[in-house]
Amino acid sequence: MNTDHIDPKAAAGRSDRPRPLDGVTVISLEHAIAAPFCTRQLADLGARVIKVERPGVGDFARGYDERVKGLASHFVWTNRSKESLALDLKHPDAIRVLDQLLAQADVLVQNLAPGAAARLGLSFEALHEKYPRLIVCDISGYGEGGAYQDKKAYDLLIQSESGFLSVTGDPQSPAKAGCSISDIAAGMYAYSSILSALMLRERTGEGSRLDVSMLESMVEWMGFPMYYAFDGASPPPRAGASHATIYPYGPFPVSDGSEVMLGLQNEREWASFCTKVLQQPDMATDSRFSSNTQRVSNKEALRVLIVTAFASLSREQVIERLEAAHIANASVNTMSDVWAHPQLAERGRWRDIDSAVGTLPALIPPASSSAFEARMDKVPALGEHSASILGELGYTEAQIQSFAEQGVI
Repeated sequence: MNTDHIDPKAAAGRSDRPRPLDGVTVISLEHAIAAPFCTRQLADLGARVIKVERPGVGDFARGYDERVKGLASHFVWTNRSKESLALDLKHPDAIRVLDQLLAQADVLVQNLAPGAAARLGLSFEALHEKYPRLIVCDISGYGEGGAYQDKKAYDLLIQSESGFLSVTGDPQSPAKAGCSISDIAAGMYAYSSILSALMLRERTGEGSRLDVSMLESMVEWMGFPMYYAFDGASPPPRAGASHATIYPYGPFPVSDGSEVMLGLQNEREWASFCTKVLQQPDMATDSRFSSNTQRVSNKEALRVLIVTAFASLSREQVIERLEAAHIANASVNTMSDVWAHPQLAERGRWRDIDSAVGTLPALIPPASSSAFEARMDKVPALGEHSASILGELGYTEAQIQSFAEQGVI
């Protein structure tokens, strides 16, 4: 049967199909967001991810909030489909357990404090000698080497250090992103780099080391504003939720107090906007607005005209006019709006996953495949899999009980 043109929806539910990372084992010494986001995506593709956590406390992201039926929102998002192994890595017996796991693993991911992994004997150099096929991915704020190597790095700090804050916000003050964008950037580069390292190992037979820096991940994403400000030129101005250099391109209020986002790209769209949306065709030839440069220069006057035209219209009416004029647009949605988004519902993008507090909704990974269904299993409780993993390694029930009593697990 030729499966080249199978509809992704037709493949949904076929959990019996092989996944790309079936048989790949990932050991992760992870906390917060960057590494857990990376490894959750590896788990989506079928990898077995064993999350090593501190006994009694676990990944500190477990305690960020209690917004999801008592569980932390960040943790639910980034940790489904994993196994939780509680291990006190300061205990010699725990290090022996970790060594046994690494001997059978394909990938080690860690985002411990700078230097912590090396102090535990988990540097790539030490591990490569013992496990030459092991891929080691180190995620840190600033990377190895350089004066900043030991600096603490949290998401908002890297947003600041990378220049992101300098071009985000309104003219009066900078603003951070509303999600952990620096962690997400680093997690995405770690994820894609691990996939490439697995491909390389197929050719060479050897593992490699991946050094992922949050700063460098964000600076890569800052490529446009950096080149815009090349050689001492002025950077893009902070423009709130509007485009920095194109107008009108941003949010505009409507009669019910909500907002509609719209964006114009060329003069044809400007003429259509004036005629079909504002229903003021004479504005298309107004010299104040005759080009994008003029519209940007006179944006305050133009904004008043647009807001006045929208003041008696509902969001649905404005969007209907924009669609008729073939003007790009979007609703300025709240989180509640996104949970209920009709496009996500009509495409069947939600699945139920299990957790210690019952069933929770989760978004299917964005890149759907016709060949397999993404793995979407339980969000683990702290240490939920400690006994079963140790049993696989050959430890007896008495030894496992002893480890629990000693605080090893």
